[in-house]
Amino acid sequence: MTSPWNPAQYERFSNERTRPFLDLLAMVAPVPGGRVVDLGCGTGELTRMLHEHPGAAETVGVDSSETMLAKSTQFAGAGLRFEQGTLETYRAGAPFDVVFSNAAYQWVPGHVALIPGLTALVAPGGQFAFQVPANDDHASHVVAREVAAEEPYRSALGGYERTWPVMPPEWYAETLDALGFAAVNIRMQVYGHHLESTAAVVEWVKGTYLTDYARRMPAELYERYLVRYREALLSRLGERSPFFYTYKRILVHARRA
Repeated sequence: MTSPWNPAQYERFSNERTRPFLDLLAMVAPVPGGRVVDLGCGTGELTRMLHEHPGAAETVGVDSSETMLAKSTQFAGAGLRFEQGTLETYRAGAPFDVVFSNAAYQWVPGHVALIPGLTALVAPGGQFAFQVPANDDHASHVVAREVAAEEPYRSALGGYERTWPVMPPEWYAETLDALGFAAVNIRMQVYGHHLESTAAVVEWVKGTYLTDYARRMPAELYERYLVRYREALLSRLGERSPFFYTYKRILVHARRA
């Protein structure tokens, strides 16, 4: 099956998507000569920054999408490499000084089991840093689900409903504390993005949130879905130019004792 991830579509808002990455990266302390893993590395451009920022000797970027990884070769080298794999099953021969992930864990259900499993990759004294969207209650996401519940989309999706499995910020704090992590630093941050119009929100979610629908629907039906979604979203938000798009994200950083 062809991957629904389109690097060009995703990178259409690269500046806006880079902001939370940089905020999370700023939370990571240097690990000169250390080992780093980037889970859900995408095209690898930001992974190069992650590799250089803490002074790592070795960094591996992991992503499940072949189309995203196809662009990563230009950023590989000097201790940075990439490999295909899934977040929930990735394992390494030795733990890492930094286990990092930017906007990827929301694709994996069952955080109650996922997060403890991922912390096994963190070396003693190592850092666990990740960022996940928490914008399920915004009209951009609510309307996407409402339209998906209409026919013929509902039947095509088999009743599937796209929701993030993201937990409240305090849950991550309590879980990491119980797992023996110290200096747990977690914040909910609202990012504001000035888009050219309300319609640009459709292009934003096409690059991420709607990829599951694209994967599960025939191409022609998905195009019909996009037309209906755009109509419903503009009706809900109004046609404004420019449009101020608010997006909530949870940033997490903790160090294993």
